[in-house]
Amino acid sequence: MKTILVPVDLSAVSRRVCDAACDLAHAMGARLLLLHVVQPPSVMISDLYLVSSAQTEEMLVAAERVGDERLRELGERCAERGISTRQLRRMGSAVPEILTQAGKADYVVMGSHGHSAVYDLLVGSTTHGVLKKAPCPVLIVPPARKGR
Repeated sequence: MKTILVPVDLSAVSRRVCDAACDLAHAMGARLLLLHVVQPPSVMISDLYLVSSAQTEEMLVAAERVGDERLRELGERCAERGISTRQLRRMGSAVPEILTQAGKADYVVMGSHGHSAVYDLLVGSTTHGVLKKAPCPVLIVPPARKGR
């Protein structure tokens, strides 16, 4: 059975991405692997602001809990359409984690937030990073147009 990797950042576009992945999975008789990568928070240390290791740990636990809950909801959404899913949460940097899982997948379906080229240049783009190095075909789901 073919596997479609569906990396989601749990933003508003994640539901559109899952719907598109379900359509493709239905057409191919494939299953979905829903992936969410939790990036550890940056620690800011200055005279005015210090995040303790306990506070950092609390933030990570909360992010993991929310991530698991949202992944489960997306999995249920796909199951209602008759699509077999598995949910996976990883900790780390998104692009390397996605590429690791893409090595085991037949396709990747992921979203694009439609940021400007300047934004992507300054901040970076997960989608761009995956497209450059993915070992399998990648389907990009654009953000919804305004008014739709």
